[in-house]
Amino acid sequence: MVWEKLKHVAVPDSRFHLDFNQFIPDFNGSTVASTNLVDLDIYKSAKTVFVTPDNCLERLRKQIILDGKTQVMPTYGIRRGFVVLSPEDVSEGMAPYSVSLDHIERVGNHVSLSEIRDAYKLDLLVTGASAVNYSGIRFGKGHGFFDLEWAMLYQIGAVVESTPVIAFVHESQFVDVPLEVDEFDTVCDYIVTPKRVVHVENHRKPTSGIIWNKLSDGMMNDIPPLQELKLISP
Repeated sequence: MVWEKLKHVAVPDSRFHLDFNQFIPDFNGSTVASTNLVDLDIYKSAKTVFVTPDNCLERLRKQIILDGKTQVMPTYGIRRGFVVLSPEDVSEGMAPYSVSLDHIERVGNHVSLSEIRDAYKLDLLVTGASAVNYSGIRFGKGHGFFDLEWAMLYQIGAVVESTPVIAFVHESQFVDVPLEVDEFDTVCDYIVTPKRVVHVENHRKPTSGIIWNKLSDGMMNDIPPLQELKLISP
């Protein structure tokens, strides 16, 4: 239902075209949506922002640098862990290039979960989504990467239950339909579109960390931070 509408406003990816099973696209109006997000007090007060590698968030990743904030980004599929990009890493005028998926791993620094635990407190998390409803329940590409990221970050203490999460979507991805919630689903506090900002209240985020027996086949081999977490967890 969503993808049929989304293909009319989505920006095709250079590798995946409009295969929304493979990526979450940029969309018409994402510049306005970025403005709506950076006007929020929770963004203005944040020093370190976790932002996913979705195409729709490239402008926001640039703005984070221009605003003098540090960002932590998971690599695509978390296969190469996490990257930290700080304003001091970026030469003057290079912000638009430094935050692209092809360059951020060269400009920023790869960090382990232990390094995130010891050096960073995440003030805000921003993610794209395939769909999100009024209860803040989001559906991504179907791989569960953001829920894994939340669980790992929660388990190492880099986020707490009250750490705000924003879903950044086109209006066509904002749906008024019930979505089933699993114990590991990370519910969003805010939904930002080009037209509005919706604050979701009275919900709980997962506090169990990684539920090891729920991992899909191959995840432990494909996602090095899971291997690290298994070693450093009490």
